Amino acid sequence: MGRKIPMWQCFVVMLAMVAFLIWSIVKDSGGEPHIALILAAIVAGIVAVANGWKWAYLEQGMLASINRSMQAILILAILGCLIASWMAAGTIPSMMYYGIKVISPKVFLFTACILCSIVSLATGSSWSTAGSMGVALIGVGTALGFPTYMTAGAVVSGAYFGDKMSPLSDTTNLAPAMAGSTLFDHIKHMVYTTGTSMAIALIAYAVMGFMFASDNVVDLGVVKEVTNFIADSSNISLWALIPPLVVIAMVAFKLPAIPGLIGGVFVAVPLMFLNKKHIETAIDGNLTENIFNILNNGIELGNVGEDASPVISQLSDLLSCGGMQGFMWTISIIICAMCFGGIMDCTGMMGAIAGLMLKVAKGTGGLVLATELSCLIVNAVCCDQYLSLVLPGRMFKEAFEDRKLAPKNLSRCLEDCGTITSNFFPWNTCGATMRQFLGVNSAYVPYAVLNWVNPIVSVIFGYTGITMTKMTDEEYQKILREREEEKEAALKALEA
Repeated sequence: MGRKIPMWQCFVVMLAMVAFLIWSIVKDSGGEPHIALILAAIVAGIVAVANGWKWAYLEQGMLASINRSMQAILILAILGCLIASWMAAGTIPSMMYYGIKVISPKVFLFTACILCSIVSLATGSSWSTAGSMGVALIGVGTALGFPTYMTAGAVVSGAYFGDKMSPLSDTTNLAPAMAGSTLFDHIKHMVYTTGTSMAIALIAYAVMGFMFASDNVVDLGVVKEVTNFIADSSNISLWALIPPLVVIAMVAFKLPAIPGLIGGVFVAVPLMFLNKKHIETAIDGNLTENIFNILNNGIELGNVGEDASPVISQLSDLLSCGGMQGFMWTISIIICAMCFGGIMDCTGMMGAIAGLMLKVAKGTGGLVLATELSCLIVNAVCCDQYLSLVLPGRMFKEAFEDRKLAPKNLSRCLEDCGTITSNFFPWNTCGATMRQFLGVNSAYVPYAVLNWVNPIVSVIFGYTGITMTKMTDEEYQKILREREEEKEAALKALEA
């Protein structure tokens, strides 16, 4: 253990990270943040060593941070196989085809958000939703003439609504665990802020969809060209919709996320043989001898000629996927980000910055604002959604208790900003994943209405006191007794 790192040095590390990221994204021809994050981790390490922190301790901090993200890494790798198998089985092309046929352009954004909300509520995962339903909806939106970033915003809003509100979600379980609340008290308390934010988002999508469809008349000839291209590229069948239904059923039976996603892959593999002709044309080989190859390296469906229209060219990209290997870029950025985040966490630099914010928090509204700003900063600096719940949760827990605010207020604040803003930053695990799945850059963020409205609504509720539930005197006294018992246990452990 080393000395407490001075605040000015903590800010130097943060400024170095920001400078490296700006250079990598704006100036460097590659435009990728991996090396910038590694350089930021080096600066953080140098500052820590200069203050007496041993390298072995910093290394353990990085490994612990990477270990926290291992479930996310495994899910990403499996989702690469899942998307490849669903593409080859005709599942995603069928979802796109039927979506174009059924969804009206005027309610497309509204419907996209609702559909992703339902899927995410059922699965408890924004990543699974964006990687399956989201990919299909991007294709539908393209056919209907909607910009990709606009569709992606509606997809992300719906996906994160379900991720926040589903009892199956890891973040929905983690937030109350950090705050000392119960799962269902936490979910019911989120209805006030998240429900209000979702209503605002749906109104916005209804207005945007109506205005966009009115100003941009859908060319039925283009729609027909798109549906014909999809039908020529893959076998369109209701049978192909079985895999997502199986995944939803597995989740309904409370099967963990990883086995459920693996089940979705296994169900899709036999359906590939219904799409055999198109697959063998795409890979120029035998399907039976290329199943592992497809899962690992993906597949490109549809032949696009040199004279193809821009819409068809873009659609062909959506009928292609990179399999497990296609997600290694995202996995590598997670590992790079965790190296930096691990040093910031284990040396207390992130805690020091959040502690400074706590000192200036005045009243309940100020406390809510400080908590949510801390979540936002952790998402940007530590690059991890889980840390954005764990660190502010640990640091602000006693402050909420001492103001006699029920634990469910803190757990709601953590999710109202920590969970939902994690995708704003391209170098954050969630940000990198959403951009990879949906094939967009950060232009989608203004259209992810729920994700930026929710923190604002939460802060308004904090300043006005709306639904900020208080503890009884008996509940507060119980918490004080528990604190004393924890202190006594810690002293005994030190003496031993």
